[in-house]
Amino acid sequence: MENNRNFLIAMVLSVAVLVGWQFLVVNPRTEAQRQQEAAQKAATHNQAVTQNPGSLQTPQTPAGTPQTDVAAPSGRESVVPQDAGQPKPAENRATALAASQRVKIETPALSGSINLTGARLDDLRLKNYHETVDKNSPSIVLLSPEATPNGYFAEFGYLGKNAGQLPGPNTRWSVEGNSTLTPQSPVTLTTTNGAGVTFQRKISVDDQFMFTVEDTIRNTGSAPVTLSSYGRVARYSKPEDRSSYVLFEGLLGVFGDAGLTEEKYSSVESDKTVSPPKATSGWLGITDKYWATTLIPEGKSAFQSRFLYLADAARPHYQTEYVDDPMTIAPGASATVSAHTFAGAKVVDVIDAYEKNLNIRQFGQLIDWGWFYFITRPMFHGLDFLYRLFGNFGLAIISMVVILKICFFPLAARSYKSMAKMKTLQPKLTELRERFKDDKQKQQQEMMRIYKEEKVNPAAGCWPMLIQIPVFFALYKNLYITIEMRHAPFFGWIQDLAAPDPTSIFNLFGLIPFTPPHVLMIGVWPILMGITMFIQMRLNPTPPDPTQQLIFTWMPVVFTYMLSSFPAGLVIYWTCNNTLSIIQQSVIMKRNGAKIELFDNMRGMFRRREKPSEG
Repeated sequence: MENNRNFLIAMVLSVAVLVGWQFLVVNPRTEAQRQQEAAQKAATHNQAVTQNPGSLQTPQTPAGTPQTDVAAPSGRESVVPQDAGQPKPAENRATALAASQRVKIETPALSGSINLTGARLDDLRLKNYHETVDKNSPSIVLLSPEATPNGYFAEFGYLGKNAGQLPGPNTRWSVEGNSTLTPQSPVTLTTTNGAGVTFQRKISVDDQFMFTVEDTIRNTGSAPVTLSSYGRVARYSKPEDRSSYVLFEGLLGVFGDAGLTEEKYSSVESDKTVSPPKATSGWLGITDKYWATTLIPEGKSAFQSRFLYLADAARPHYQTEYVDDPMTIAPGASATVSAHTFAGAKVVDVIDAYEKNLNIRQFGQLIDWGWFYFITRPMFHGLDFLYRLFGNFGLAIISMVVILKICFFPLAARSYKSMAKMKTLQPKLTELRERFKDDKQKQQQEMMRIYKEEKVNPAAGCWPMLIQIPVFFALYKNLYITIEMRHAPFFGWIQDLAAPDPTSIFNLFGLIPFTPPHVLMIGVWPILMGITMFIQMRLNPTPPDPTQQLIFTWMPVVFTYMLSSFPAGLVIYWTCNNTLSIIQQSVIMKRNGAKIELFDNMRGMFRRREKPSEG
């Protein structure tokens, strides 16, 4: 039993390290990060009034200026042309949207518009996702015009030699026919550069989050033209709820056989420019916890990508960009260039469908499953199946606990049987310790002999805890990263399983009109978890070592406090798992003739200790 206790303490303390890291390090850093970014945002807003918020870098390259070199430069400047608009103050979103002609976007999942200046996708809301659990709260804004403090957009354009003025950030496109983009009605934009080259752009969208951009380029001039298509995603701010300690948020992409490349905001800020390997397949973009904007080149030719932080621009910003290899269009000929833009929520089934149907290499890695994806991802699919069955992710989590208990019942049964036998052997083991207390080697030899004769594995009781830990981690990851869990309600006061229990014992769970500080938000479910943990630990004999006694006594209290800041879904899982473990262990040990120590241990807690005699 001593070996079991030591192992149990080691495993529980390992979990305590994770919980402590989350509570004492991650949460304070995230909060400090939010405050710092809020201050930076305010400073940027004030500074932008006197600077040029419309320009992405200095010096500017006016749109349409013939390029002498379409290859990626070796410096830290962007290779693609930037907005060369006149200086203007930072604007609110509504004013910025009204400042340009636009094509409306209306789909079951999206609403917004396309800016006809640059044919830029810079106005996008996610209709089915809201800022809070309140369905009447504003929908999520993903993309915004460049002139706003949170400018974030995607665009495509061209670079070239001797091709005249090519489409770029300042090109004015005209609409042909339909002026509203829907899944059933693509829109067509056109522009002519004055040098005999005409561009016709067809933009279509599906009923989810994928845009398709198809350009037809006609050379009606007398000389061949050489040009390269480019795409870029530019962003002026970082997400406010960023927590890079648990999942990746930043610039990323997949480039051929090189696989996934990830660069955090801080890394790009330090390195300024990152150039992934040239590739003929893949994708690139910027990802948040739940949302992403990515570009998927057509792949007919090789493309060179870059991740940049343009610190010397009038408004510093982050940018992912790619440039295709040059192509030449003969006089009287035409060419077609296609690309996709994903802009929306990282819904697992939707992302997987795009990877399969559009043959987008490793697009599923847009969702950060972590190093233990081989556990995390199957668990998500299991939870998702149960959710579709019961219609509630809380019930899905509880059902997952029951299924895991059934699957591992044989192993748990053997473990608890071994623990029961260990209890019956305690008198013999105690006698051995007394007999060979001065000869530890002989003591261990005799104990191993008894274990072998009685066919007992002293470490068998550790397996249920060992199995529970990776499952715990996998569920924590799922609750944290998957948008399916975001704002998923349970019952009663739990309206978001991915957020902590909102109640607190310090205001009598809402009966007292007082909102405790964050550190005192200890809700109903964390308290239930602490009670079940306390009962489970009291099922076993009280350890003789005073240090172990202290740890076993206070561990449920410490875990109750620390887990109060964890997602409610995780606490519900642990509570239900503890409850089933208590029932399972009690039944199995009773059938094997072992005494249930719960009531004796609890009476012992309140029994008055005898004072040592004086004199």
